Order: sequence, then C-alpha cells, then structure tokens
Amino acid sequence: MSAKRRTIFKILLVILVLAVLFAGVYLILLYTGWWEKLNSVDKLKNFILDLGIWGRVFFVFLQFLQVAFLPIPSPIVVVAGTLIYGAFQASLLSLAGILLGSAVAFAIGRIFGKKVVVFMVGKETEKKWSIYLSNAKYSFVLMMLLPFFPDDVLCMIAGLTDMSWTFFMATQLITRTIGVFTMSFLSAGDIIPFSGWGLYVWIMLAILAILAIYFSLKYNKQIENFVYKITRKKSKNTKENKLNN
Repeated sequence: MSAKRRTIFKILLVILVLAVLFAGVYLILLYTGWWEKLNSVDKLKNFILDLGIWGRVFFVFLQFLQVAFLPIPSPIVVVAGTLIYGAFQASLLSLAGILLGSAVAFAIGRIFGKKVVVFMVGKETEKKWSIYLSNAKYSFVLMMLLPFFPDDVLCMIAGLTDMSWTFFMATQLITRTIGVFTMSFLSAGDIIPFSGWGLYVWIMLAILAILAIYFSLKYNKQIENFVYKITRKKSKNTKENKLNN
C-alpha cells in the first residue's frame, strides 16, 4: 500500500471511529431518556442530585462532552450546576470540564487534521473560521469573549492553524473563566437579586439580550469583519515590532 493510500485509510478510519462514537453516545442518551433531561434545567438538576456523590463527576464530564462532542447548550448546564452546588463550586466544576473539552477539541484539529474537522463542522464553516484565525491570531481571544461566535467550533479549527498550545490554553483559561463565573454568579442571584430593584435590572438585561441577539443575527458579517480588522491590525503591528527589534 502506497503512502498516499495509507494516509487516506487512516483518515477514513478516524472519521469512522468518531462517527461511531458520536452516534453511540447520542443513541445511549436518547434511549435512556438522558437527552431530554440534558435540555431542561429542572430535569438536569434532579438527575444530577439523584447521582449523589457521583453528581460532581458527572457534571464535569457533561461540561466536557458539551464542548468536545455534543450540542448541549452550555448555559443550561451551568445554570443547573449553580442551582445544585452554588455559584462558586459550579464555576470551578464547569471550568474543569470546559477546559478539558476545549483541549480535546483543539487536539482533534491538531492531530487528525483538516479532513476530520471538515467532517465534524462542515467545509464552509472550517474554511470561514480558518481564514480568520490564520490571518489574525488575536481574533481568537475576542471571539472567545464575545457571545456572537461558536466557541466550541473555533477551538477545533484553531488546532488547524499555527496557534501554539500555550497561547490556546492561556486564552481558554482567561476567557472561559470570565464567561463561566459571570454566568454562574448572575444565575445565582448573588450579584443581581431576583426581587426588588433586581427585577428592573433583569428586565433591562433581558431587553438588551434580545437586542444583542437580534443585531448579532442581522449584522453577523459586519461584526465578524470588525473584529477581524481590529485583530489583524494588532497582529500586523506585533509582527512589525518583532522585526524592528
């Protein structure tokens, strides 16, 4: 067997294994009724509580899965964890699972290459974000902070670029910590209460969130181009400074 055929065979084998893994996990969740529970805060909360001491392990594993493999909405998992363990503990548990999942997503891109990533996220998606991340590395930091971008997909595609593990994990540690702790403490009502003056603030935040979603959908390309231009200019200046020094 030629080297080219061996490479193709390995890629097809990896795709087959991943496809079987994803299908297996999904069917197990669907058959056991867990999938329905994973998409409801109350049902997820009760399910984790029923696990007792293993609930924390399951919670970390669930956060890992939602980043690396399964399309489970992250806010649902974070809010459920906050209701069970409190804001601080839920933040730490969420962060552990999300960082692990992010590292695995990056490793998939770095180790298995473009064809596997295209299989998982689609050709157009891979092409679009690869261009962004290859030409402006600092776009990745802003994209992970802003709510308009597909964080988990970006982690996988980042593995296809020349981004180092150090830069990737440092970005994840900073941006994910900010996002997870903010979501946990807001949902716990420790910062903004769910009564009194807090009700007016929550109404304003809800309106702002609706407007943000609306404008992000309507002006998605403009937002992406704006972030791209800013970070590309930053990357260019950084490279010029290195050359001058």
